[in-house]
Amino acid sequence: MSLLRVENLNKSFGGLKATRNVSLSVAPQELSSIIGPNGAGKSTLFNQISGLIRPDSGRVFFDDRDITGMAAHRIVHLGIGRSFQRSNIFPRLTTFENVEVAVLNYHRTGGNLWRVRKHFGQVKDRVEQVLEHVGLQEKRDRLGGQLALGDQKRLEFGLALALEPKLLLLDEPTAGMSPEETSSTIGLIEKLVHEFKISLLFTEHDIAMVFGISQHIRVLHHGEIVAEGTPGEISQNPEVQRIYLGEKSYGKRPMSRVTG
Repeated sequence: MSLLRVENLNKSFGGLKATRNVSLSVAPQELSSIIGPNGAGKSTLFNQISGLIRPDSGRVFFDDRDITGMAAHRIVHLGIGRSFQRSNIFPRLTTFENVEVAVLNYHRTGGNLWRVRKHFGQVKDRVEQVLEHVGLQEKRDRLGGQLALGDQKRLEFGLALALEPKLLLLDEPTAGMSPEETSSTIGLIEKLVHEFKISLLFTEHDIAMVFGISQHIRVLHHGEIVAEGTPGEISQNPEVQRIYLGEKSYGKRPMSRVTG
């Protein structure tokens, strides 16, 4: 059974073929990843799945529903959360207010003050729960823009969780982080998948992290999936070795030892 199913996605920008017949599936509660060199098409693939870009051809199915080309805000409400390489938070709102906005959006209160009042207690409780899950209770009154990079990423995860997703798409969740922040973020990712029983698909350049937590890995190169399998299978795949280590280095060391 698949929660997410992608069939033969193609997207071109002028003469650049960003994705080429990409097909994949993600099972419920699966923690998997997509790796590949810069320009491989990872973010473009995520943008097509989440509705930010319409594919030229191919289909995207979520929970057995065709969501190809559907507006991004509708896809969010169906249960696909998303984070970006650069933190997508409200820097001038407090941590609490950031999550509160997301929760209110989930309840679709808009500017209707009666609906805001009706859901006030429920919204406040939900915000508190989210802050606890991402470990930001003590920084609830700090402006989003004043948080450290690792905490900004935690807050972004919180915004996604506030919408009660079934699937999270994380685009390079540890980019630019210190080793300590990276370790903390990895722990948080594993915790969220376990506690919320959600599926998670992420892209990442930190190969050590990928091999450390992924159940399933896909390798994207020039817009095509050239390999997929368990961490053990990918680490021994000759084509993956060639892509990451180059022809001269090919075969001299396993992928699991490559950290960049």
